[in-house]
Amino acid sequence: MLLDLEPDAYGSAMVESGSVLAALDSNYTRWPGGNLPPDVGQQVIEQEFMKEDEYDLFLSDPSDFIVRYWLPRVFGMMQPLSKLPPLMNISTTLGPMTALFASPEFAQFAKSLKKAGQEEVKWNKAMGEFDKEMASFGFPQALPARGGVQPPFSGFTNNFRTFRGAVRDMYRQPDKLKAALEKIVEYRIARAVPPVRRPGKPTLGNSGEAHRVSDEILSPKQFQDFVWPYWKKAIQKTLDLGYEHVSMFFEGRRDKQLEYFMDYPKGSLLIRMAETDIFRAKEIMGDRVCLMGNVPILMLQMGSTQDVEDYCKKLIKVVGKNGGFILRCSTDYTQEAKPANVKAMIDTVNKYGWY
Repeated sequence: MLLDLEPDAYGSAMVESGSVLAALDSNYTRWPGGNLPPDVGQQVIEQEFMKEDEYDLFLSDPSDFIVRYWLPRVFGMMQPLSKLPPLMNISTTLGPMTALFASPEFAQFAKSLKKAGQEEVKWNKAMGEFDKEMASFGFPQALPARGGVQPPFSGFTNNFRTFRGAVRDMYRQPDKLKAALEKIVEYRIARAVPPVRRPGKPTLGNSGEAHRVSDEILSPKQFQDFVWPYWKKAIQKTLDLGYEHVSMFFEGRRDKQLEYFMDYPKGSLLIRMAETDIFRAKEIMGDRVCLMGNVPILMLQMGSTQDVEDYCKKLIKVVGKNGGFILRCSTDYTQEAKPANVKAMIDTVNKYGWY
């Protein structure tokens, strides 16, 4: 596919090995060829892996909560971890606790964990070989944003409370929700490190609330109260660490959020847009931000090649005026896109995307 279409770059699969997920007995992920048909994309099964009355447990010791509560719920093979004593109680008198590890369930836990590790080694090797093969053909990886500080809201709703649970918490226990978000972002700030610099290459960090914070989902006040304070800290820390550019992905529409990103240094933000009005974003942000997007996936699936060429030409002419624009589809996933339409998108860039 890559050799046929010849895009500017490629991205490795940012998903997990199905064999690893099977060994871990994941309660969160469904994957093609495993518990899904081979031609159906990866899915998640959203669940409250953290209950609404467990904020105090999480806030008092997040690591203990993750090991003894969260992991056993997310991965079936890790249920024995729920029998461990609180991590803060573990001391030099470790002997009595070791009896747990002699039980049949911990023996099975160790066996499954070893199996998962072996499969992960195979997966990493296969992906590394794929990357080498692509490099031999001259394809660079797309936007290797590494490092930086990720804000907490999307991840917390994905992995702990679910979106429905978090919205209930906004009304029933907002202070605890804010405390959890603050705890996560402060931990990430404390653990963040400066970029690795390579001669002639800019440093690109990542700091984005990819989803669940769009205009369709949160009101401006909810965004202001529960998202922006922590996201702002994450972006600023990423810049303070020395990253020259900060990359972020705006899923959904973010027309009401654009003004929040106008106070950062010119050229410091790379914002990829999905359904946001990218033409209006260009009007507002001008040359302060590099914009990326936003050929609709539905157009690639259902439109004509002429539809694609006309839209891409408009993006290049309007959003690409005076530079600061990267054209790409609106999402990472182009399932069921017409190959001819994907080719039309790339051909239009080759035809019109020159200065």
